[in-house]
Amino acid sequence: MSPLLRLAAALLLAGQVLYVVVTLLHTGGPANDHPVIFAAYAGSGSWTAVHVAQFVCMALLIAGLLALAFALDFEAGTTRWVGRFGAALAVVALALEGALQAVDGVANKQADLAWVSAPDAEKAARFASAEVVRWIEWGLRSYQAFAFGLALLLLAAAVVRVAWVPRPIALLMGLSGLVFLVQGWIVGSEGFSQSMGNAIVLGEVLNVVWMIWLVVVAWRVQRSQPALATAH
Repeated sequence: MSPLLRLAAALLLAGQVLYVVVTLLHTGGPANDHPVIFAAYAGSGSWTAVHVAQFVCMALLIAGLLALAFALDFEAGTTRWVGRFGAALAVVALALEGALQAVDGVANKQADLAWVSAPDAEKAARFASAEVVRWIEWGLRSYQAFAFGLALLLLAAAVVRVAWVPRPIALLMGLSGLVFLVQGWIVGSEGFSQSMGNAIVLGEVLNVVWMIWLVVVAWRVQRSQPALATAH
């Protein structure tokens, strides 16, 4: 159990921290000011690489959640089923992340390039097409956040029943899940607003906190097992 727990903790923390670092390289600007931000996206030279990297980081994070679900070996009954449903939703979240990055990292870029380079007579139509792609991105981002948030909530509900895992880890994990649900609502309602930006930062901070704590717990479990073996 301990090696798998250490792997889970390492994947979770690495995936989240790397996602934050990669996102810092994402082309910025007023995200809901479409003429301005579309022009910025069209001129970005790192757009495709950043979005591929974001997907890889999310895959690491989801792999960590799945490893955690197996590492904790939840008790039979309701707790085990809750953990399994949480793991299944994590897989759904990764699938939605893949669709999101395909739209954002590929379709968005091409639609913006087509608008920027279009002759004046076609610009209005090209801009409308770029906005449609953007709104599809909103929808995918919304439901990806819903799926990921529910996965965190269900796994937190299972983790809280594991006696040797500090309860605050599960509570922070669940709180992070709630924040991702809020993200899903905000982006589906108003796009990438300032409120959405604040919710993203809060979710990432909460994730980093409970993931670091989990790394510490995994390390302590590793240290304690040889001592227990010697005692027996």
